[in-house]
Amino acid sequence: MTVPPGALVKGTHMYIDASRLDAAGTYRLLVGSVVPRPIAWVTSGVAPRPINLAPFSSFAWVSQYPALLGFTVNRRPDTRKDTITNIERDGQFVVNIADESMLGVLHASSERMPPDVSEAEALGLTLAESTLVAVPRLAEAPISMECVYDRTIAFRPDGGEFVVGEVVAWHIRDGVLADGRIDTELLRPLGRLAGPRYTGLGVVTELPAVPGG
Repeated sequence: MTVPPGALVKGTHMYIDASRLDAAGTYRLLVGSVVPRPIAWVTSGVAPRPINLAPFSSFAWVSQYPALLGFTVNRRPDTRKDTITNIERDGQFVVNIADESMLGVLHASSERMPPDVSEAEALGLTLAESTLVAVPRLAEAPISMECVYDRTIAFRPDGGEFVVGEVVAWHIRDGVLADGRIDTELLRPLGRLAGPRYTGLGVVTELPAVPGG
């Protein structure tokens, strides 16, 4: 077992001083602790430029109304990623949600490709027109959310940048929406674990609603 710097065993737990960790060590603990994570499969870029496609698993909604989504784009050592460059330039993007049948192609889309290559086209995915934004969505995705760029929050010069957008339109596959709600068991979304590992929906447990919850 590899013990991180500054780690001490205290009873049944290992204590790790976060200040003793480097960036790689911190990342390994984060992605293993915050699990499973939903995946934002983001299309960005406006024709005639290539349409970029990339998955981001540091992803959540940050406001209920208006609906605001956010995801973290980590910096590369030499440059920013195409996704954030496209979004800040064009002011719009689409968050697609993949289902379990799309695991292989979603994972493949994380490969770094040149800026002049469209990952969606290279992987044989179909781009469909959005309604309120110029960025196309993935036709195969069961859910696509058209977003207008709101802001970027940069935490540190060498850290990730948190991109926020407002959802202005949804595209939801027939059969996934029931009584105004998305049925998760019909959606069958993917989740991200540590490393190149993913999980499906698994067992769903429903409990009685908590009064006032």
